[in-house]
Amino acid sequence: MSSFSRGSPLLRRLLSCLSAVLFLCIISAHAAAAGNDTLLWGPYRPNLYFGVRPRLPNSLMTGLLWANTETFATAQTNFRHTCEQNEGMAGYGWEEYDARNGGRQTIHDTGNKIDLTIDFVKIPGGQNGGSWAARIKGTPREDAHANLVTALVFYAGMEGLGQLAFEDDDIDTKQKVTLHGSTTDLGDFDIVFTDPVENRMPYKTHPSWDEKPLDSPLTCSLQLPPDAIWQAKNVVFASMKQDIDKFLQEYGQENMPPPWAAFAISQDSGPGNFHMVQKIFVGEFEFDVLFNSASGPSISTDTLTKAIAESSTSFRAKFDNIFKPLTPFTKPAYTSFAESMFSNLFGGIGYFYGDSLVDRSYAPEYDEDNEGFWEETAEARARAEVVKDPARELFTSVPSRPFFPRGFLWDEGFHLVPIAEWDLEITMEIVKSWFNLMDEDGWIAREQILGPEARSKVPPEFQVQYPHYANPPTLFLIIDVLMDKLSDPKYSAQKSRIDSELRSLYPLLKRQYYWFRRTQFGDIKSYDREAFSTKEAYRWRGRTPQHILTSGLDDYPRPQPPHPGELHTDLISWVGLMSKTLLRLSTILSETDDSGDFRTQSTAILRNIDDLHWSAEHKTYCDATIDDYEDSVHVCHKGYISLFPFMTGLMPATHPNLPHILNLIRAEDELWSPYGIRSLSKSDEFYGTDENYWRSPIWMNMNYLILKNLLAVAQAPDAPAKVKTQATKIYTELRTNLVKNVFDQWEATGFAWEQYNPETGAGQRTQHFTGWTSLVVVIMRMPDLSGEVGIKHGEL
Repeated sequence: MSSFSRGSPLLRRLLSCLSAVLFLCIISAHAAAAGNDTLLWGPYRPNLYFGVRPRLPNSLMTGLLWANTETFATAQTNFRHTCEQNEGMAGYGWEEYDARNGGRQTIHDTGNKIDLTIDFVKIPGGQNGGSWAARIKGTPREDAHANLVTALVFYAGMEGLGQLAFEDDDIDTKQKVTLHGSTTDLGDFDIVFTDPVENRMPYKTHPSWDEKPLDSPLTCSLQLPPDAIWQAKNVVFASMKQDIDKFLQEYGQENMPPPWAAFAISQDSGPGNFHMVQKIFVGEFEFDVLFNSASGPSISTDTLTKAIAESSTSFRAKFDNIFKPLTPFTKPAYTSFAESMFSNLFGGIGYFYGDSLVDRSYAPEYDEDNEGFWEETAEARARAEVVKDPARELFTSVPSRPFFPRGFLWDEGFHLVPIAEWDLEITMEIVKSWFNLMDEDGWIAREQILGPEARSKVPPEFQVQYPHYANPPTLFLIIDVLMDKLSDPKYSAQKSRIDSELRSLYPLLKRQYYWFRRTQFGDIKSYDREAFSTKEAYRWRGRTPQHILTSGLDDYPRPQPPHPGELHTDLISWVGLMSKTLLRLSTILSETDDSGDFRTQSTAILRNIDDLHWSAEHKTYCDATIDDYEDSVHVCHKGYISLFPFMTGLMPATHPNLPHILNLIRAEDELWSPYGIRSLSKSDEFYGTDENYWRSPIWMNMNYLILKNLLAVAQAPDAPAKVKTQATKIYTELRTNLVKNVFDQWEATGFAWEQYNPETGAGQRTQHFTGWTSLVVVIMRMPDLSGEVGIKHGEL
């Protein structure tokens, strides 16, 4: 029996296998139900500039590549496929997007001297998720000449079982090519490629034209290993290289065909599971990709034009109703900005399926109980046998399409704040998808790197996930939002659905909460700490002298050296938020036995935050550690950590420490800047040092939480007058500063950014960071309280 103890690796592996079997059953049921899902299709490959796939594992995958092929240099180096930083873009992304209908994406490709506009629409109906279409337009940029030559390759690959092949009758038609396909989940379908006669094609300038005329589409079919289909760019280049080598042999280096003829796929339209269609245009161009489901409505070039117009009208009307910016952001430019920010967040939703790398050694060193534990854990990781967990699926938005095109647990709660206002059903689909990843203990990997395509974007040292590592449980923020909707008359028609989803999620939320309590506990008793409760203290595992990556605040200064007796302010605050949310939910669901436990725990956490983390000397909340005399001491680095009890909503308007927190936020020599609240105080010795990731920059997710709770205090009926006035004034100024700076940087660079410089406001680090930076859309919709504190401002 001892080999099957709770911590036994053997038992864990058996439970993991059972979980995998049950999950496969869920996948099968999901796939069967997906046929009627209006969310089946979408640009769910956010790592690509444009790629459409269904929410089904091992199914159809499509994508687009393009390049300026006027010279051999641009043709070789400028083929676009995956979103990349620093790739010669003056901005790109969705101007309008609704996951139900589609939207419009623009790509300003300075390197290729072309602007692309991609209209994507979905037409629901039938038994297999409906039909969809894309219209791809190219407009040469101002610095391009009129005869700019652009090559585009659209591909479709079948990862699993099914049929996909070109229809012979259409291959020789200059304006039309058809792929016919069939799978169990998608039924029969056609992918039709059409373009108008107005498009200009290259003309004959070389004898190679007789072998490969370029005034009609080129097609090629290949048989690939299923796990190679995502490597489409390499496949396209390999196809092109065949003919380049042949041309070199036939014509020699001095008499090669022009670049647009040389960089053309090999023509072979036989059987295969990977199919390419290449079009080569001169100057402006336009072509359509029409996916017609045999069981759904048919879409043509004419109906696509109408559908594009209807989709745009629908989006703008809905956006105006939900997210129209309020004073002082009333100029039309702010509305366009807000539409783009939200659309890029919403259009960044992806579907991922694949295995993941996990260290399930459960080494005792991972408890981090000894001094010098970070060296022991490094040795344990080095000798651990990493395993591949069974393939899982995840439906999620992503922080950044070029740099972080995968799921991040602590980002997703923030992503869903605006999405929940737009489409509650999609929000619940995403939340369920995340909680379906939970293991039998209650652990969800903080970073979801599912399959080889996702791993290709992650350095090897960050690919392995550890079942003892936590991450901020921000999905609990959305559980609160769902509970708010239960009592909102606007959601009366969805009340039954929301209630049902909350009931199904409840045991999973409990499991994750108790996993946090069990694995991230902190030590009170061993160090004679005085606190209301001897149980409520917490410490992040995964600590090194330089980082606590698990906290999300990677390089934020912490006690040095690390000590097993540390207690972390941010973590006890997150656990406090979880207990508060579960107390509310258990009460709504009449889980009375649980409610008593959550009430007791929540009360104890609130008391212990003050007992363990409030520094009367520094008048702020601080981490705690053990000094050389074995005494518990505070280590105070004023910044986001100091604000966590406030940011997580655990400080009521009447809290005696709140005035000190408000003073810290507004102090210009501490956290206040004209562009937002700094991550670390200007007075701190570590301000702006080393990596400077969380040591000065402004982060939108933290500023959103600050702003949200300032508003709560400003509107609290029991707030003391002085506190209410101060909170209102800070809220009004901060809201204006945040929005104006993100807007200014978006206008100047074409992008939203991961963080903002506190001295200049400049966007920095990750480009096209349309994850939680998109919270600016919600901030613009927050109420204007300027009149209550006598602040006067006009339109910005």
